[in-house]
Amino acid sequence: MATTSPLRQRMIEDMMIRNLSRATQQSYIYAVARFSRHFNSSPDRLGMEEVRAYQLHLVAKNHSWSHINQVACALRFFYGVTLGQKEAFERIVFGREPEKLPAVLNAEEVVRFLEAVEGLRNRIALTTAYAAGLRVREVTRLRIASIDSTRMLIHIEMGKGGKERYAMLSPRLLYILRTYWRRARPSVWLFQGQEPGNHVSTGALQDACRRARKQARIDKPVTAHTLRHSFATHLLEAGVDIRIIQALLGHADLSSTTRYAHVATNLIASTPCPFDRLSCQLIPPE
Repeated sequence: MATTSPLRQRMIEDMMIRNLSRATQQSYIYAVARFSRHFNSSPDRLGMEEVRAYQLHLVAKNHSWSHINQVACALRFFYGVTLGQKEAFERIVFGREPEKLPAVLNAEEVVRFLEAVEGLRNRIALTTAYAAGLRVREVTRLRIASIDSTRMLIHIEMGKGGKERYAMLSPRLLYILRTYWRRARPSVWLFQGQEPGNHVSTGALQDACRRARKQARIDKPVTAHTLRHSFATHLLEAGVDIRIIQALLGHADLSSTTRYAHVATNLIASTPCPFDRLSCQLIPPE
């Protein structure tokens, strides 16, 4: 078994003290390790010039801006926190990520997609992702005890950033989950994995998404997160207040929620245009 270097252990402890999620810890460690291997040197022997050169390397290799910025976060943490070089927070910069509208399925596409998902566990898990607007990681970590049928709520224990919140539990979803429970008989985790005592993996649900998209012949890109985007957009199109949607999604910043207004097409189409209220003759009579 490979031993953990004192430097890596120090970084892991720094992240644990700050209660960073396990996924964030893993991505930060991986990013710093890749940076170190690129220069074939221990990262504490590298400086801001190497960081800048590495960022330029990532841009030249056409990595996504989300990946480049995640690396920046990892290196800022390593240099700024673990090594105590406070100037790193100013010198390691982020790139401006291009604004992209989220892919959204319409209601008919959601039906086609969910009906095409293979396997009862995967189908009900992805149905829950849409019906409650959950992140795929939140779905995989649902416990039997997370379903509060008395208050019609779903308790999300470990949302993004380790935050707790409640999601909606519709009567139809509750009926489906109860039927699923009677057939699958899960014990602790609602959606069990292959190994006893483990929950289903995010990879298994994403693989199920890819197969279902192909089976349903949907041209748009579809991931488990697309179902969450669709949930939010459909709520907005139904006239639900955007701040309620913000709470349901667990967004800390309202700006993360308002982007769904850009894809709520029925709101755009039904909004009265101020031009239509003008009384003017612009086309000469024939």
